[in-house]
Amino acid sequence: MNEFYQKDVISIKDFNKEKLEKIFASTDRIIQLNPTERREICKGKTLGYLFYEPSTRTRLSFESAMASIGGNSLGISDISSSSTQKGESLADTVRIMSIYSDVLVLRHPLDGSSRFASEISEKPVINAGSGTEEHPTQAIQDLFTIKKEKKKIDGLKIGIVGDLKYGRTVYSLLYGLGNYDVDVHLISPESLRIRSDSTYEIKKRLEFTESTNIEDHIDELDVLYVTRIQKERFPDEEEYLKVKGSYVVGLDLLKQMKDDSIILHPLPRIDEISAEVDQTKNAKYFEQAEYGKHTRAALLGLTLNENDF
Repeated sequence: MNEFYQKDVISIKDFNKEKLEKIFASTDRIIQLNPTERREICKGKTLGYLFYEPSTRTRLSFESAMASIGGNSLGISDISSSSTQKGESLADTVRIMSIYSDVLVLRHPLDGSSRFASEISEKPVINAGSGTEEHPTQAIQDLFTIKKEKKKIDGLKIGIVGDLKYGRTVYSLLYGLGNYDVDVHLISPESLRIRSDSTYEIKKRLEFTESTNIEDHIDELDVLYVTRIQKERFPDEEEYLKVKGSYVVGLDLLKQMKDDSIILHPLPRIDEISAEVDQTKNAKYFEQAEYGKHTRAALLGLTLNENDF
């Protein structure tokens, strides 16, 4: 029996190392299958998506993933053209979408929205970003990228730089890294440090240091995970302007890093990684985006098939 069958994906905290490694193994199988075999995995299945926040990569990644395993997708990518403009509640929208689809993917600006949806929906719900909380499929993608590019996760030194307060990808990644033996360094402006309400739980999973200087430990890092300063989540634009452009990863910084280090970014980027870095062997953020399609395909395949594929 496949343990992921018909299960919600709400938080990366629900995944131990064994479960993560099973997803990684399934992802490797997805990559290795020929297109004809791959399209049999979810043939005739439908993914329904509800995006109450703007998204390019995540939505297209899920649609592309579903198509690659033989399924189709339908949903709402622009709430201005949906019945939410008429006052329809999230609960009713979720109920209707679960009638039309076999699995539901939700992105919503409110904390707790995905867990609420999972209680309403008759079909499994995948959290594609809920408020400032988590983005679990991004973390699965990130961990898989690290494993593929570095051949391991255990024993690595990982730096996470940028908006650590509002960046939900950061929290999911930290919870996920808690399953491994890693050395983590958090780098951010003082006002964007990791939220204190999350610090206690994260420290139960892994040890980390905090710094405001990106050059601290830079020569030791195996992985530098860069995040953008999230303007849309600042309650005061003046506060955003104070920290805008705090860190820029360019060739000068790259020269201080280990020759085989890798640079990741959940995207979209603004100005935190110079375009000139794109051509270096260290830049792996576009490969990371491609891995996202494959890890989501594997997760959808596991969610929608009673037996392993």
